[in-house]
Amino acid sequence: MKYLAGYPPALLAQVKQQMETATGLAGMLQKRYPSAHEIRTDRALYDYVNGLKSDFMRNAEPLSKVAFDSKLHVIRNALGTHTTVQRVQGSKLKTKREIRVASLFKEVPEEWLRMIVVHELAHMKQRDHDKAFYALCTHMEPAYHQLEFDLRLYLTHLDAGGERLWLADGSRTQ
Repeated sequence: MKYLAGYPPALLAQVKQQMETATGLAGMLQKRYPSAHEIRTDRALYDYVNGLKSDFMRNAEPLSKVAFDSKLHVIRNALGTHTTVQRVQGSKLKTKREIRVASLFKEVPEEWLRMIVVHELAHMKQRDHDKAFYALCTHMEPAYHQLEFDLRLYLTHLDAGGERLWLADGSRTQ
């Protein structure tokens, strides 16, 4: 249960117990999150992220690119990244900001997509995972910590050999 490292032993025991039930983590997660979102393209993701950014971070610099990245989870062991690239063009310094989201998030509930987008947007103001960073995350998504935990449960389910729970068309697999 590498995705749950750092959680208290009592909570880990509850997760193990849930995994041993007939429905396991899959049943619990599908009951809590019945369907996947409909955001499938990079353009739709860009619009979604900019919508959240305009709601909560109007003064932040604009994003140059937002995209799903199929290599992200495997190569960088991350679910999302934010980058700032500065280039000199003539006498001006141009800054480009990008957010990349692991393609795993194409087939998950909208709440989890929102959680990862909120996380990456928060990095635009706060670089480190400190108290101010998580305060900003919970300002943009009050259920941030619960959503992150549930996503970790899903990753644990997948790591244990479980199937993906939502299909690309937004329906459930079972």
